Amino acid sequence: MNNTSIKTKRIIYAGLIAAVYAALTLFMAPLSYGPIQCRISEALTVLPFFSSFSVIGLTIGCFVSNIMSPIGLLDIIFGTLATFAAAFITYNIGRSNLKYKKLLAPLPAIIINGIVVGILLNISLPSTLLTYLATMGSVAIGEFIPCYIIGLPLLTLIEKNKKLKELFSL
Repeated sequence: MNNTSIKTKRIIYAGLIAAVYAALTLFMAPLSYGPIQCRISEALTVLPFFSSFSVIGLTIGCFVSNIMSPIGLLDIIFGTLATFAAAFITYNIGRSNLKYKKLLAPLPAIIINGIVVGILLNISLPSTLLTYLATMGSVAIGEFIPCYIIGLPLLTLIEKNKKLKELFSL
């Protein structure tokens, strides 16, 4: 396969990841936003473990999803940057020689979004330190569910399936 063909496939796959992320987030909108949230689309945050094009796809998908966020511009900018940072770290975990890297892959999304989205929600809503910690914890738990319960099995499925691994490792 020539270099142009590989680049084209990466662009297409990034677009598909962005579309699936945005569609899942918007379809599940009541659960996707707010202090108590669980974005099922966050299960896709394990995909950068395999490829760099997944980082771009997730970032674009998050940007599109955050246009509908009740937090507004802050979420569009900083929520999207949080997703990019988490995806970039997950990509680097996938490239590392860490012993338990597969188990670590979902963690960046949980930690970074717990902190950043917790801050964003508390900036946009009246808050105290207690509500900040509760919101941060709530967002982190809402991330844990899709990232580990759906994302980790997805990562394992891709890793064990030769065709899927090939597809996500371009």
